[in-house]
Amino acid sequence: MNLRCRVTAEKSGIDLINRGLYATKTTIVCGLLGAGKTTFIRQFVKNAQGKSVVLVNDFGRAGIDGEIFSVDGIESIELPNGCVCCSLQSDLIAIIQRVVKNISPEHLLIEPSGVASPSGVLEALDVLKIAPVTVIGIVDATEFVDLHTSAVYGSFFEDQILNSDLILVNKTDLAAEEMVNRTVGLIAEMNPKAIIFRTVNAAADEDLPSLFSNECRFFKGHRPHFPFESISLRLSSKIGLSAFKNFFEALAEGMYGNVVRAKALVQTDKGPFSFDLSSGRVDHRPFGEAISDGRLVIIGEDLREDILSAAAKSELGVQSISWP
Repeated sequence: MNLRCRVTAEKSGIDLINRGLYATKTTIVCGLLGAGKTTFIRQFVKNAQGKSVVLVNDFGRAGIDGEIFSVDGIESIELPNGCVCCSLQSDLIAIIQRVVKNISPEHLLIEPSGVASPSGVLEALDVLKIAPVTVIGIVDATEFVDLHTSAVYGSFFEDQILNSDLILVNKTDLAAEEMVNRTVGLIAEMNPKAIIFRTVNAAADEDLPSLFSNECRFFKGHRPHFPFESISLRLSSKIGLSAFKNFFEALAEGMYGNVVRAKALVQTDKGPFSFDLSSGRVDHRPFGEAISDGRLVIIGEDLREDILSAAAKSELGVQSISWP
């Protein structure tokens, strides 16, 4: 069941939480765009015992991850078009209140967008006195060292790594062993207390430990945030699969600007498909149910609006385009 809602904070809910009547195990799953957060959560919830609810924050206007969870039978609530560490923090607080009060899940998982800082989410949980909390960080072994060395994301890495109790070094099957070892070493230097796992498809070879803590802790100071551009497109039905694959390859090659991430759910002439672009790699696979509302979200820098819009309309039959 996928719940799309925006709720108003209720003082009675805050009073109940502050009196300690709700103690909900909460996990924040953080990581850069395309690191593997959604993949991890899908596997985690399937194997979890008890009722779980996922709060998912997509950066673009057209939320996609919530529908992916829904196909797997995972109950999720979407907060699209914004960042829960800043512009949507008040919405996050209000929705957590409603979920804890009315649904009372045994486990609450929060997936901030790939451009959000976990410290902002921890601050929201601290306001509500939600405990216990675990932060799981996921990094892409194919790009972590290069991004860290270039300092392109500044203190963002520090915020994620220092706040994480457990860190998954993901996509180890796609990175050279030396690169994986350097990634693990850098993370260990930054956060010696974190438990580090090497993973493929965000799945560890052994059970992850339970590290829930009642301590109030978050990385204090300025919360880094990136001024990425995003574009959301509503797609027509029955787009040619081959044409859509070519469009995604063009995105990966930089034809329309520096695309950091792109995601799509689309009903093609070959059936429903999901598309994903991260770290310059395009992945597409059949989707589990028919898609009546096809959509595409593109996130990046210096996006070439004129060329991208023209290509989307002429090649994909896009119905509408939203620029923030």
